Amino acid sequence: MKVLLIEDEPSVASVINKSLSESGYSISIAPDGNTGLDFALTNDFDVIVLDIMLPGINGMQLCKTIRDHKIDTPILFLTALGTTENIVAGLNAGADDYLVKPFKFVELEARIRTLARRKGAPIEQEETFRAGNLYVNRSSKIVKLKDEPVSLTATEFRLLEFLVRNTNKVVSRIEILEHVWGINFNMGTNVVDVYINYLRKK
Repeated sequence: MKVLLIEDEPSVASVINKSLSESGYSISIAPDGNTGLDFALTNDFDVIVLDIMLPGINGMQLCKTIRDHKIDTPILFLTALGTTENIVAGLNAGADDYLVKPFKFVELEARIRTLARRKGAPIEQEETFRAGNLYVNRSSKIVKLKDEPVSLTATEFRLLEFLVRNTNKVVSRIEILEHVWGINFNMGTNVVDVYINYLRKK
């Protein structure tokens, strides 16, 4: 598995590189945002792990730029910024997951494996879903409510799609985290509640 690590702290990068390499991962390290962007645009990685506070392009802008180039490689933020606002901002920027420093390495590796599995998951054939007056097209990412278009972020769309797929079913926060964010344990934040609130307002 090929992992791009974008981290400006040499000691942190060294520890992660050593641990992941010993587990059989192939690691490329970028010490700043500009180098990380160059690596991301010119190579095919299974997962990208990046900090937010980086020299050059910061992690938030870097994540947005990668997504603007239509690169769908799973992105994991690994940062000391751990407030709910930071987490929501990171996910809104296009990241798939968010892990706060200090972290346990076994959790980092578990999240990387989960994100890599998502990248290799088969594409489901069903393209459109309806629930009452709501229409969702997973291919075009078009959402309409009473025939009026609704603008959603990528994460909001994944959440809505999962809920529409499970119409008339009760789903837990853990199930939502697993299917929308790709993790199978509680992150210890109210990020699910925040995104449910976003959808309700829209």
